[in-house]
Amino acid sequence: MAAGHPGTAEAAREILDDGGNAFDAALAGFCAATVAEPVLCSLGGGGFLLARPAEGKPRLYDFFVETPRRRRPVEDIDFFPILADFGTATQEFHIGLGAAATPGAVKGLFEVHRDLASLPMRRLVEPAVGLARAGFEVRQIDAYVYGVISAVLLAGAESRAVFSRADGKLFRAGDRFTQPNLADTLEALAREGAALFYAGELGRRLVAACRDGGGQVTAEDLAAYRVERRAPLERRYRGARILTNPPPSSGGILIAFALELLAGCDLSSVGFGSAEHLAILTRVMALTNRARIESRLHEALDEAQEAAAAARLLDPDLLAAYGREVAGQAASTRGTTHLSVVDAAGNVAALSLSNGEGCGTMVPGSGIMLNNMLGEQDLNPLGFHVWPENSRISSMMAPSLAFLPDGSMAALGSGGSNRIRTAILQVLINLIDFAQDAGTAVMAPRLHFEDGLANLEDGFGRAACKVVSDLSDKVIDWPSHSFFFGGVHSVTRSAEGELVAAGDPRRQGTAVAV
Repeated sequence: MAAGHPGTAEAAREILDDGGNAFDAALAGFCAATVAEPVLCSLGGGGFLLARPAEGKPRLYDFFVETPRRRRPVEDIDFFPILADFGTATQEFHIGLGAAATPGAVKGLFEVHRDLASLPMRRLVEPAVGLARAGFEVRQIDAYVYGVISAVLLAGAESRAVFSRADGKLFRAGDRFTQPNLADTLEALAREGAALFYAGELGRRLVAACRDGGGQVTAEDLAAYRVERRAPLERRYRGARILTNPPPSSGGILIAFALELLAGCDLSSVGFGSAEHLAILTRVMALTNRARIESRLHEALDEAQEAAAAARLLDPDLLAAYGREVAGQAASTRGTTHLSVVDAAGNVAALSLSNGEGCGTMVPGSGIMLNNMLGEQDLNPLGFHVWPENSRISSMMAPSLAFLPDGSMAALGSGGSNRIRTAILQVLINLIDFAQDAGTAVMAPRLHFEDGLANLEDGFGRAACKVVSDLSDKVIDWPSHSFFFGGVHSVTRSAEGELVAAGDPRRQGTAVAV
């Protein structure tokens, strides 16, 4: 398996060693990630699982967050901007209880368990509970992430107490981070089930905090939340079968669109990292952004609108027109984590989780940070406070599976806000077009192009970088393996059954073969 933290991977490995299947391991990793990767995921957020049972059809579990059923007046909500500082670039986010949408993570955890798991939930939470009580040593990358969103972690008294040392400063590399309240919560959930969060004591605390503190989630919102089961979006690319996250989320459909454009280009003949390679990538990313706008996918606010926009985006005539533009160019030139698990029986789990950056407020006494999805600009394209009520929020998260012509298979996904789709896209073409192994495909330098701005990771040649500069209004140069470019954690299984796992070094990912 491949995951974003050694604690997450170790939880999954322990469960596999205990006889659990890939889905047991993914759920154990899910719980452990809320402990070890608390900035990137939380039981107060949501996510997606792309599951391929060894016996049965692939299915997508959508347990992402949902907008509340009623909007409170803007003057009554707790909602304010903060600046996340990545070092080379900054990004504005909005937090406060008014930024929290209805969480789906707990409901998703239990419904996947009911459908696919083989071990009891009490066993699956044990690694996470042990990790939360004993604590873990904060890594350099963890301290960096805490620093990036320090304004979130220090926003509320309870959050400050969880993420700060005795001297009031955020945890630093080498410090031991324990979370006893979260350990208690995980044990209580294992005993009492999802009802504890959606109808019981945890839910009552959440609702009271929102009511009194400027939030918008109500008891009615929690009671009405449902996990959606969807057929994965399926596309073919150079003989490979790609399965990914379907609408109403946008990440998968945008990856599919980009792959359709790339199908008309012979990338294997130009070579990885060449000027031609980066010219094609830049142009495809630019056209994907343009097509997203022209199809109005960036403005679709409910499932019906998302489906219509997705259909327009993959219209053959539109693809052909954009494909001609790509072919004409070829010759001349938030807070998210992922876990991939493949077991010996052939079960496959690709699990992506997000809490945004967190809203700065915790469910009192629980150790659970609530999400800030109503404060994510990428998820609110028409502006804040105008979201449709009672609607599943779209996401860039795109857990994916790729079945290659040689009989091998890859499970992958990524964190990284709006860089998720371009990170997954590049790993897919590295695997398929350039025939790279999983480790090389994940390690290779990346490009992200959007709105005339090119973010370029160190590792490409001078000629290739010049081409990107010529096609861009502005270029930001990043060091090699920068956190900014996401974290693609991938597992591949060869036709002979050999497993290769790759954790992305950009987020100090961990790979474990059992």
